[in-house]
Amino acid sequence: MTTMYTPDHEWINIEDHEAATVGITLHAQDALGDVVFVDLPEVGRTFKKGEVAGVVESVKAAADLYMPVSGEIVEVNEALRADPSLANSDPLGNGWFFKVHVSNMAEFEQLMDGPAYDVLVKNS
Repeated sequence: MTTMYTPDHEWINIEDHEAATVGITLHAQDALGDVVFVDLPEVGRTFKKGEVAGVVESVKAAADLYMPVSGEIVEVNEALRADPSLANSDPLGNGWFFKVHVSNMAEFEQLMDGPAYDVLVKNS
């Protein structure tokens, strides 16, 4: 499994050649504070890379969740919808947001790897 990152602080794990899991990074979770609500996309909906696919609301602010790659939503994390605090306690695991069928694998290759993302966070 390969994890890549966006400048907007989403992570994406590619599990096979077509399915990928998306969530927010630790940096995003720290910046937002306690997540109290998530608006997840509808299964079956198609998004282009960079489009807003959902919203994360915390006690501090609301933030858009951007699509890291183009594709169709194939699953949403219903446990997160029921208990948004999963985004706080386990943002890189059980706090995932949705799974997407990637339509353009070349977009995945354009994202940042871990070391590049660490540099972005350090310099922000």
